[in-house]
Amino acid sequence: QVQLVESGGGLVQAGGSLRLSCTASGATVSMTGVGWFRQAPGKEREFVAHIRWNGGSTYYADSMKDRFTISRDNVKNMVYLQMNGLKPEDTALYYCAATRFGYSALVSNYDYWGQGTQVTVSS
Repeated sequence: QVQLVESGGGLVQAGGSLRLSCTASGATVSMTGVGWFRQAPGKEREFVAHIRWNGGSTYYADSMKDRFTISRDNVKNMVYLQMNGLKPEDTALYYCAATRFGYSALVSNYDYWGQGTQVTVSS
């Protein structure tokens, strides 16, 4: 089992920045990668970004790749999501999730999920 805890969410004005953190513990050796997803009220959970645990290759949703940056610290077992130029439509509950099966943008391919951290962007 892998436990994931997100932090760093909050209220920010449009155009501002936030850095989300995801701390992993437990059987982290089984992870091949970590992804960030988000879910706005009344909408489906959507893929934001993914980083391979070994090698650090990154993948992004097209609509976010110019503003968001995913990174990791293998020593600390942490993954970060730097979000710049935030827009009101970025308001959502942001989740980190771990997979044993390599890169995927599909919710169903992730085995472990955190509880989420709320990001609210005011106009």
